[in-house]
Amino acid sequence: MNPYFVWEPYDGGPGWRPFAQLLEPDVVAQRVAVSRRALVGMFGLDEAAVPERVVASVLFLGWASRLVSPPLADALTGTVRGAGPGDLWWREVPGGPLPLAVRDVPPRPADDLFDVAVLGLVAPLAEVFRERFRLSPRVLWGNVASALGGAAGQLPGGAWDVVRGLLARPPLAGTAVVGARSLRRNNCCLYYRIPGGGTCGDCVLRKP
Repeated sequence: MNPYFVWEPYDGGPGWRPFAQLLEPDVVAQRVAVSRRALVGMFGLDEAAVPERVVASVLFLGWASRLVSPPLADALTGTVRGAGPGDLWWREVPGGPLPLAVRDVPPRPADDLFDVAVLGLVAPLAEVFRERFRLSPRVLWGNVASALGGAAGQLPGGAWDVVRGLLARPPLAGTAVVGARSLRRNNCCLYYRIPGGGTCGDCVLRKP
């Protein structure tokens, strides 16, 4: 299992910041700026060639993956950790998956996965990105669908049935089509707009 599926136990140690800070536009903008500088350096481009809005979409996709992957894995065991924004902490890193820690929370039935992960954790974050960076809900929720598909691809086959059920419910309905063990989204995360960025494997712009 890769780091996207790990929520560390919260121990109150130094460096951890409340997840609620990531629902503050100024904090999110600062993290987007960090990611933008990293992409500028990675591709050797002028900053003007790496639009802030595109970086915001890509960053949101990564954060959505960190929020939905552990609960999706949990759901295959019959329960999910009933964590809300007040139960998570994050730590700054220059790149890679966002470190997250969770305090001990009561388990909830696996059927609560949509309420816990999608509505409880991802939806408030999506609203911040929509407002601050003027990203369309279609792009944002397509990113969430992509995050779920990426997680399901790392889990046993039953995960795809769970994802299929999640994608039948608004606001995820219509964002992607799920095959036997694959997902093709009906929109794009905008990464292709960075020179040299290309398209993702599940992108609607990629030829079948």
